[in-house]
Amino acid sequence: MAKGKEPNEMSFLDHLEELRWHLIRSTIAVVIIGMVAFLMKDFIFGTIIFGPKEPDFPTYDIFCKLSQLLGFSEAFCNSEAVFTIQSRQMAEQFSIHIWTSIWAGFIVGFPYILYEMWKFISPGLYEKERKSSKGFIFIASLLFFLGVLFGYYIVSPLSINFLGSYSLDDSIVREFDISSYVATVRASVIACGLIFELPIIVFFLTKVGLVTPEILRKYRKISLVVVLILSAIITPPDIASQIVVAVPILILYQISIYISKIVLKREAKKEKKNAKSR
Repeated sequence: MAKGKEPNEMSFLDHLEELRWHLIRSTIAVVIIGMVAFLMKDFIFGTIIFGPKEPDFPTYDIFCKLSQLLGFSEAFCNSEAVFTIQSRQMAEQFSIHIWTSIWAGFIVGFPYILYEMWKFISPGLYEKERKSSKGFIFIASLLFFLGVLFGYYIVSPLSINFLGSYSLDDSIVREFDISSYVATVRASVIACGLIFELPIIVFFLTKVGLVTPEILRKYRKISLVVVLILSAIITPPDIASQIVVAVPILILYQISIYISKIVLKREAKKEKKNAKSR
């Protein structure tokens, strides 16, 4: 909020000006972290981005052992890379280097972005609301990073292994553009990171009265269908992969119902205290 003014004294333009500076500071943070990531090219690409395409990626070893134990297909037990990555445009690699660095800046700088958002929102809240929302940045960041890790170690390998090994005919050579490969990894990681923010979103929607536990329970079946659709979008079209992704999202949905219930109980207690004090 604008310095030297009470929240209720600020005009619409004051709010826009304050929001602009929060966005500018967030952008600067992303750019600075992105510049560091740009200089760490070998680690970002050689270790992180291209990691899931290598047969010795840890996820494949785990899934290979599980598939052998359960008697499923041993598609994750490949000892050699099943495809190669190519670049067919002059500026493609440089462009991907820049944009991947920016996305790395967004992921690593996510807690600071939340901090700037919180600084903008919190002055408009009551003191009790600010106290009840303590830990917002930590919890939201933790959920985001858990989602990123889930996307990187679970969703990305599932997608890359399935799509990279899928073939219509043995005569087809599997040579994928680097932009297509990086987009697959990026979409898996960012999508899961944002999906894991579901409990935080439900918390605030409950606070403003748009969501209740009853509504979440009522539309649980519809939510299940939506979750399965989301799982189908960000994973390869096989049942096992969709279940692997759908399970944690459904768990998050159930946690969100519990969080919504707690928020309403707290709001009810506050109303009772206010009624007694009058």
